[in-house]
Amino acid sequence: MLEAIPSVLTEIFTGFSLLYLIFGAILGIIFGILPGLGGPQVLVLLLPVTIGMDTSDALLMLIGASGAVPLGGSLTSILLNTPGTPQNAATVFDGYPLTKQGKAGEAIGAALAASLLGAVVGVIALTLILPVGSQIVLAFSYPEYFMLAFMGLCMISALSEGSLWKSLIACSIGLMLAFVGLDPVVGATRYTFGIDYLWDGIKLVPVLIGLFAIAESVDQLMSRKGGLLTQEVKASYTSIFNGVKAVFLHFNLFMRSSLVGVFVGLIPGVGGSIANFMAYGQAVASSKNPETFGKGDIRGVIAPESANNAKDGGSLVPTLIFGIPGNLDMAVLLGAFVIHGIQPGPRMITDNPDVILVLIYGLLIANVIVTLFVLFTAIPLVKITRIKATYIAPVILVLAIIGAYATNGVIGDVIVALIFGLVGYIMKLYGYSRVALIIALVLGAMVQQYYQQTIIVFGGSSFFTRPISLICFIIAIFILFAPFIKSKLNARKNSDITLTK
Repeated sequence: MLEAIPSVLTEIFTGFSLLYLIFGAILGIIFGILPGLGGPQVLVLLLPVTIGMDTSDALLMLIGASGAVPLGGSLTSILLNTPGTPQNAATVFDGYPLTKQGKAGEAIGAALAASLLGAVVGVIALTLILPVGSQIVLAFSYPEYFMLAFMGLCMISALSEGSLWKSLIACSIGLMLAFVGLDPVVGATRYTFGIDYLWDGIKLVPVLIGLFAIAESVDQLMSRKGGLLTQEVKASYTSIFNGVKAVFLHFNLFMRSSLVGVFVGLIPGVGGSIANFMAYGQAVASSKNPETFGKGDIRGVIAPESANNAKDGGSLVPTLIFGIPGNLDMAVLLGAFVIHGIQPGPRMITDNPDVILVLIYGLLIANVIVTLFVLFTAIPLVKITRIKATYIAPVILVLAIIGAYATNGVIGDVIVALIFGLVGYIMKLYGYSRVALIIALVLGAMVQQYYQQTIIVFGGSSFFTRPISLICFIIAIFILFAPFIKSKLNARKNSDITLTK
């Protein structure tokens, strides 16, 4: 692989290869911005185009599009409270409050730096892990997957805003929704009420669009504000640079979040939305002042954006070594491998090192391209927040509905998005955590599937006899009780100060 690096870099920067990469990256950022669309959609659109193309050019265009999507989704999360993709959902929690405080430029700068540097960490991790990747991937089985999902659910206690009880109620509703549809192990139908659409369960994308994009549009229209925000938002290169600087000021958080992204990416089928939430959750849990999260804390942008782009490097490991897609994007990429006669597997490192290097450097260069693109367009983009809510809210509503339909081409997704738009508006009105509902819906399917498979294959004791599973369980318990321990310690500290006085 080391010997092939000069020839691969020469190939990328000669001929039309770089143009294909730029085209894919720009298309990826556009799909990231549009609600409901994302990596799988743009890759499926480009896949037929790659037929007949040179293998390297085809892979560069595809990996460029895949790598650019998360940053596109972060822009609408920050500016409009509308996550472009599921993996940008956690960016909303602090990105939009920062915009409401007039700090959109700072939030965008932090997202740019965290995304680019996260991609660098992901690429370095991919390079280091590939030779031993098979042992890492094989160390995880059903008990470890279950404990990871359980750990994510425990993070709800750290992520909860306002009343803990309201957060737990929202979490319970999310878990109930995750149980709708076919049982992932037995195949029995549950809570479908004779509706064929519900056999596939409650899909994440239309729920996400409803809870955030449609709910936000309804809120803007009902409140009849003159503009999207209560104050004018200004962005300058100084504010963007301050956001970039914030990533280095919180470099330890950035590294932890990037490693969370790589770690989650290594696990086949888990996906970017879980990496996003887990990174945000560990940021809150490890903070000395967790109460500032959700109210416009720049760390709440750095953590999920770092994980978003770092997870792509991790996702390529099971894809290349075993032919098992790390996420849905990688599943489409496997289709491209088949079309171009490439066989993923353990021998790929020795048989096709040039293909691996094309993907590694293509992913890195794509992130540089989209970072520069957003950097030069950020200031004009911020002006969207000055448009009157009566003008832009209907546009967001229409785009949300189109996005919900475009995901699978099913009218049922639109109905679900509209229903959850109303649910999201009510939850926002009465202070219930939409975050908890989304996390529970994302992780609910994993919890039930891997619990049943563990019981059937390994037995219930395996949760606590396998080292990785046990470590995850201990971390989950610590996360669950950390807020209570912190409150007790703070209360004791305050009482000691009072007695001293």
